[in-house]
Amino acid sequence: MIDLKGLILSGGKGTRLRPITHTSAKQLVPVANKPVLFYGIEAMAAAGIEQVGIVIAPETGPEIEAAAGDGSRFGVRISYIVQDEPLGLAHAVLTAEPFLGESPFVMYLGDNLLQGGISDLVAAFREHSPDALILLTPVPDPENFGVAELAPAASSDQGDVGRVVRLIEKPSEPATDLALVGVYMFTAGIHDAARAIEPSARGELEITDAIQHLLDGGLRVEPHIVRGWWKDTGRLEDMLEANRLILDNLIERHEGELIDSQVDGRVVIEAQAMARVVIAADLGGPVETVEHEVTGLRVPPGDAAALAAAIDRVLVLPADARRALGGAARAAVLRGFTVRAMQEATLDVYEAVMGVAGS
Repeated sequence: MIDLKGLILSGGKGTRLRPITHTSAKQLVPVANKPVLFYGIEAMAAAGIEQVGIVIAPETGPEIEAAAGDGSRFGVRISYIVQDEPLGLAHAVLTAEPFLGESPFVMYLGDNLLQGGISDLVAAFREHSPDALILLTPVPDPENFGVAELAPAASSDQGDVGRVVRLIEKPSEPATDLALVGVYMFTAGIHDAARAIEPSARGELEITDAIQHLLDGGLRVEPHIVRGWWKDTGRLEDMLEANRLILDNLIERHEGELIDSQVDGRVVIEAQAMARVVIAADLGGPVETVEHEVTGLRVPPGDAAALAAAIDRVLVLPADARRALGGAARAAVLRGFTVRAMQEATLDVYEAVMGVAGS
């Protein structure tokens, strides 16, 4: 198989994450202090993919381009592809066809996170050379996703799964709980499949319909069941959970400079970064002062106003949401601040703000 290219979809308006996305693209919302888009780019680079196309919307494209640049910082070459309207994932594939050409490619939704990256999956795709490889995972609410139906497995061996029989986009009565994860691998045949389908009831060219067209034509679509965690960070609760999952697996790393400070426990200091704040020895220890990771505003323990100001600096809030922000901050400080309590208090504030904005 010739070298794969990468395609990351970073369009859309992020309406489910407002008010955060009133002022920022949803793919640039930080997860564990790093834009979620960067995880996808890094996964591509780790899998040996050198050419990456990022599909962007006219409204947020310049911001994404400014953040990711030409890709050299990640070890890839990035091209930007404008999708004028969000008309579906298969439409995005067609929009990117001039970039992709005849190359097989990995398509990665820019607001998704996949534990363990994609290196093993790319290796399997290269080795087996199917017409498409799709990732599936059991979910509690399959009606909100594209869902796959599989034939019975040929053997009882653990890990053996049957072939893909049918794909349905957001079925009202799902036949299985196997949702399509936002990572796909295709050969160039997907372009003809995307041209052959009609828009769905919601006016979009669905990637599930394009893959179903491959199946109907007798082409080989391999399923892979994801055993680790996967998060679509397009919703607030999943964004918060993704933060928790990544922080829980944080590996201590100190590459920057400590100035009159000591840092103990699971803390990462990036190269060329400086730490000036004394942090507790563990997540349950006391806090002398905490520097907010986005705004840089220092938050003393018990200072509700400072905590509220730190969050307010990164959001454009209506009056009701601002009142909720202050209330949540005041409630949080009553618990007594440890490092973990500071993390939880920040999440509480976000949840309160989003609750008011969504009401």
